[in-house]
Amino acid sequence: MTDSPKTPPTCPFHVQSTEASQSLTRRAMTSPPLAGGTRLDERGIYRVQEFQSVRDVLRSEAVVQAGFMAEATDQLGGLMRNRPVLFADGEEHHAMRRDTAKYFTPVQVGGYGPMIAALADELVGELATTGQADLDDLSLRLAVDVAAQVVGLTSSLAPGMGKRVGSFITGGGDSEPGSDQTQTRMQALAQQANLALFYMLDVKPAILSRRKRRRDDLISHLLDQDYNDLEILTECITYGTAGMVTTREFISVAAWHLLHDAELRADYVHGTETRRIGILHEILRLEPVITTLYRRVAQELRVGGQTLPEGSLIALSVQGANNDQSVVGENAGELCPGRDLPRGVQAPAMSFGDGHHRCPGAYLAVRESDVFLRRLLIWPGVHIVREPTLSFNEVSKGYELRGFTIGMR
Repeated sequence: MTDSPKTPPTCPFHVQSTEASQSLTRRAMTSPPLAGGTRLDERGIYRVQEFQSVRDVLRSEAVVQAGFMAEATDQLGGLMRNRPVLFADGEEHHAMRRDTAKYFTPVQVGGYGPMIAALADELVGELATTGQADLDDLSLRLAVDVAAQVVGLTSSLAPGMGKRVGSFITGGGDSEPGSDQTQTRMQALAQQANLALFYMLDVKPAILSRRKRRRDDLISHLLDQDYNDLEILTECITYGTAGMVTTREFISVAAWHLLHDAELRADYVHGTETRRIGILHEILRLEPVITTLYRRVAQELRVGGQTLPEGSLIALSVQGANNDQSVVGENAGELCPGRDLPRGVQAPAMSFGDGHHRCPGAYLAVRESDVFLRRLLIWPGVHIVREPTLSFNEVSKGYELRGFTIGMR
């Protein structure tokens, strides 16, 4: 069991209890926080929000992935010999993670450093030239270019890959298993068209290029493993949405906090790397980009004092776990970088998941965010021109910030 702090942790930073120190995205949530514990709702879903129970489920071998295309992928049957890494379980998944871990190690991420820095400088330079821009557009361009290098999507025949990837989570419906996921005919046709465009303009050219000459990227690795085009396309979708869409939102929400709090911004831009990463981790704890994870019980499982039968669906509240006062302290709903956490609890809490499906690109996402944000916010004239429009995406189960215009004086 997780050891709880004996006294509520104090904040080693200056952050006080103000609107800027509290969650800026929580008002976008579609349902209020649960009262606590593990409960069975009216739809037959076990909803869990306590930190220890969420972590226990994510680390359990008695559950399998559910939600966000996981069970739909099973319906493809014999068309796919290799399940996508996001949805595989057991030894198959462990082997895949071991094989691809090299693309996300600190050493490998360090090798991406010059490329990320050059991209960040280019984007900040454009802002300085134009005077203002939408931060959500700038952050998407950064996230797309970085993820493209890692995955191998660098041979596109036309610009706009970020929008093509983003279209996979904007087609309407709800990714919660058993929900009404009905799309209009036009929505379904639009998604099929976007999928075809992504394959023809981005994925297929990358495959053809790497069949001729392998490179140090994921697609080359998948070809070495004899993956077919459909399997590679599916991996590109999962890595694309994970590496591009979520990083975009995090950069925007981190900048939103830092631009609202001049002292925290100064702490960040003038701090050591350790301090800067600590601030970003705490913002991510408070504002997890993905708020709910789903698992299906493969073997009878004990969770939060209840026995969950085989076949049960579990909805794990990342936001609830991240705000569990028994773990993060009484001021769980406030921003406190460097807070005193129990041993074994990481600073972002459950924001990157846990267990064998923990986000493999966590280190890369935070480092690329830091490179860009520090280069952007160290300019004293950078300011908010228009606050972002906030909404909640039922496909990704996360918030979206749009129209977030910043300027440079």
